[in-house]
Amino acid sequence: MDERMVLVSRIDTSGKDPVWKRLRLDVLEMAKSEPMLAAYLHDMVLRHISLEGALAYFLANKLASPYLSTTSLRDIIYEVLDAATDIRQALRCDMEAVVERDPAARTIAQPFLNFKGFHALQSYRVTHWLWIRGRQQLALHLQNRISEAFNVDIHPAAVIGSGILIDHGTGVVIGETAVVGDNVSILHEVTLGGTGKEAGDRHPKVGNGVMIGAGAKILGNIRIGVGSKIAAGSVVLSEVPPHSTVAGIPARVVGKPIVAEPARQMDQYVEFDYCI
Repeated sequence: MDERMVLVSRIDTSGKDPVWKRLRLDVLEMAKSEPMLAAYLHDMVLRHISLEGALAYFLANKLASPYLSTTSLRDIIYEVLDAATDIRQALRCDMEAVVERDPAARTIAQPFLNFKGFHALQSYRVTHWLWIRGRQQLALHLQNRISEAFNVDIHPAAVIGSGILIDHGTGVVIGETAVVGDNVSILHEVTLGGTGKEAGDRHPKVGNGVMIGAGAKILGNIRIGVGSKIAAGSVVLSEVPPHSTVAGIPARVVGKPIVAEPARQMDQYVEFDYCI
């Protein structure tokens, strides 16, 4: 199906979208500097008429299987992006978050083309839209494909805000009833999980601006307060007060972050306050 037949007026195809313009300029420079990738870059980005069109094509190629063709997946993703203004906005906030927080992202093209944490997050957004509209079997099938392709396992029912960085992505698990606020940074091998076989609301609720260090495990229906920092390797089993730093197994409050939103700063240093 031709891209112009699928995209409708709710998606900006005028060329005025500033994020799309930046992405195209970055990719043009990449094609000039590395001619061996020129055909790939043209196929994935430059031949498309919008950011949404390029993303749908890119993810469809990553997630296609013998039972879901690239064309079918592209049309599904188009459908979601066309219908969901919030997802289109979150996509742009997520791209900006990666460039702002990850020193490895020297251009906006880097997360779009190469960062599987970003790819998994955008794919999850599609599955969540399908899930809440009753297309749960398709959402679960895609969850499995996302896990296979990107090694990131996010349940379609989880609720995740915008401005999210999933850095590296490998081994990240986010459970069914987890809630993640806006402007959160999650490093590799993080788990937002349950504590056993309990049913119902059983996963963490993470506030805005939280930074979760590599390998941290947050387990159970507990609240992680806004502006908190979870140190790498910690196991968090109880509520974390707002603007607190926790560390250890089991984690305990050891200090306070020096900024309001540690997720934006990405400072892994743990501020120990021995008076606590």
